[in-house]
Amino acid sequence: MANEVDPYPGFKDPRGPFGNATTLTTHDTNLLKRTSSYLYVGVAGDLKVTTANGDAVIFENCPVGFHPIRAKIVWSTGTAATDIIALS
Repeated sequence: MANEVDPYPGFKDPRGPFGNATTLTTHDTNLLKRTSSYLYVGVAGDLKVTTANGDAVIFENCPVGFHPIRAKIVWSTGTAATDIIALS
């Protein structure tokens, strides 16, 4: 996982403004280009991610909106939410 670029390695202030926004295609192993500061969910549903620290977690019934999640992977398996955008 050495290809990951984390723009907040010291967890400074990831609340923005954001310089990067990426529409996601969920995948079980591919790293995001950059670790997210927030994820925007456009259509509610379960959201499975691997956090910046390597924890795999499912946010059940994740609502539409902005979520302060530092994710490096957004999984296909276990994710029903759609229209997800990673902000960093």
